[in-house]
Amino acid sequence: MKKLSLGLLCLAAVSQANAQSDEASSANQNSISLEERITSLESELASLKADTEADNKWLNVGGRLQIDFNAFDGAYNAENDGATATKLFPRRARISVDGERGDFEYKMILEFADETAEILLLRFEYHGFENGPTIKFGKIREDISLAALSSSKHLALIERSSVANTMSPYFRWGVAASQYFESTGLRYAFGVHKNDAFSASGSDEDGAMTLAYTGRLTWNTPLADGQLVHLGGWGSYREFGGDELGARFARAGIREPNTRLVDYAAGGEQVALDHLSQYGLEAAYQHDSLLVQSEYAVRDIATQNPASILDGESYQGYYVEASYMLTGETKEYKAGAGRFNQPKGVADAWEIAARASSMDATSEFQGTKAESYTLGVSYYIDTDTKIMLNGVHSKVSGPGTAALVGNETSGNALTARFHYDF
Repeated sequence: MKKLSLGLLCLAAVSQANAQSDEASSANQNSISLEERITSLESELASLKADTEADNKWLNVGGRLQIDFNAFDGAYNAENDGATATKLFPRRARISVDGERGDFEYKMILEFADETAEILLLRFEYHGFENGPTIKFGKIREDISLAALSSSKHLALIERSSVANTMSPYFRWGVAASQYFESTGLRYAFGVHKNDAFSASGSDEDGAMTLAYTGRLTWNTPLADGQLVHLGGWGSYREFGGDELGARFARAGIREPNTRLVDYAAGGEQVALDHLSQYGLEAAYQHDSLLVQSEYAVRDIATQNPASILDGESYQGYYVEASYMLTGETKEYKAGAGRFNQPKGVADAWEIAARASSMDATSEFQGTKAESYTLGVSYYIDTDTKIMLNGVHSKVSGPGTAALVGNETSGNALTARFHYDF
């Protein structure tokens, strides 16, 4: 009897132990299953987020709005005896679409004017070559002039110098390659473009496309204590096929004067070209909030008629510009493009700038030369919003002065801009 009771007790104990073990095992299995489910859910959410971000990278929409006010007198309004004139106008109204997928990027900018819209830029970019160049094609910016390559968002003064506006064709259809070598600070760019700039039609008398061949080489090196040096040079050979070179080279510091002050045909005539060659040198020095940059450029023309008095004529210009961030920010240097951008994340900041600029479009019997001096101040509300105010003084000289501006040999301007990116 005692043995039976002992056996029953042992059996009960074993059964209880087995039951507890089964419960623990089941609880453990349930716990592991829950953890696995949470991990799986997190993985799915991460994958969904990555897919969404990839989709967003493929289609980004933005835009730019700039509203300008100009007041000017003297030579800028010579046709009205130098009286003060005022203009309020949209300087830029743009919508942009860009994105990337794999090794390809694209960007399109539509620019709107009164009752018209045009494709300002349509760039496709491939950067899949390992240790090789980046290829761009479409309607792209030619690699000419440090100032001309800087986006209007990043300018220290409202308008670019006369030299940059004379020499740069800005956006043209073509293909280009560029590459930056971080170990040496060297960057090269070379492109072939349709030459429909400077009043060229883009084709010759036989209907063949006229081309422009453009190259730029830059070098930069950082120095101690927030200093950087940038040096560069560029050149461009442009076929004209008998088209006339546009008369008005530049506006001299403001966008909408009634008279453009740099005019190679003033007092003479426009001339048909076989081709033109132009080249320039650029340099910049940055020390924390201070940026000083300068360029010198030359344009040589070859007329279609070798007997023309303008055959072999040469025009040249330069500028020196300095800007300083009063609130201590430092402008960003984009080594891969060889240019400067506004400071990253800039907000509630002030900048002052000054520039002396000269563009000589004179020959022995015709043309004008304009020298301009600009002072400016800018307030950055945030990285996408800026208010700018500039004062400009220009002087005109050369054999075509009387024909272009009469007795109004100098002019003054006050310009303002509201800039907004979205």
